Amino acid sequence: MPEGHTIHRLARDQAKDLVGHQLGASSPQGRFAEGAALLDRSTLEATEAHGKHLVHRYDNGQILYVHLGLIGKFRRRKLDTELIGAIRLRLEGPERAWELVGPMRCELIDEDELDTILSKLGPDPLGPKPDVDEFARRLQRRRIPIAAALLDQSVVSGIGNVYRSEICFLCGIDPRRPAKELSDTEMEELWASTVEQLEIGVRLNRIVTVSRDEVDKPLSRLNRTERLYAYKRGGMECRRCGDEIKSDEVGARKVWWCPTCQS
Repeated sequence: MPEGHTIHRLARDQAKDLVGHQLGASSPQGRFAEGAALLDRSTLEATEAHGKHLVHRYDNGQILYVHLGLIGKFRRRKLDTELIGAIRLRLEGPERAWELVGPMRCELIDEDELDTILSKLGPDPLGPKPDVDEFARRLQRRRIPIAAALLDQSVVSGIGNVYRSEICFLCGIDPRRPAKELSDTEMEELWASTVEQLEIGVRLNRIVTVSRDEVDKPLSRLNRTERLYAYKRGGMECRRCGDEIKSDEVGARKVWWCPTCQS
């Protein structure tokens, strides 16, 4: 599932291409035909990212809500590109089109529905007012392992399975520790690392957690096997200490960690 950096990057890139323009909207697949008809020839006023949730606001009062889910994607295309696949929604701006395929949700909702969705979310590390104190308060109520708490979108918005493994590694925290047992200093460090890593993810448009000082080429040029410290590296040597990366199931999903760096 795309994590928070992806949604914030989409909101930013779509704002550059589409905001302030009257758009052509269609649903080649047909499953969002009525919604597309209501958006067609309206002007996009704003794009918003809230954790893993993407919102468009239009000048005719329509609010488009998208959650990509496990397989959803928004693709940036040239206007004359051949339509390929089951495109739920296609938005055409003056120079580029954006095509939505495979989303978990793609709906027109009202302000009350949006408020209900957002009220269930924890603080967003990439939001306009990142709130470390609220993050700490929500962690202190959780007896579950910290790796499970980080996946709970009511604790913090936008973290998925990749970032939870990597952020715990960067902070030297065993992902199996109960969340409420973390010290204030550890919670602050966890939050600061989350903000930093998601900001890097937005900038590079991919998850890259290794330090620039530990690789011999720019972060943007690292391949998939070079970008991360722990995630899906079970049985391999830790990049920092050489110990074997371990894995276990936490929060119904597998997590990876170094028993030495995260003792």
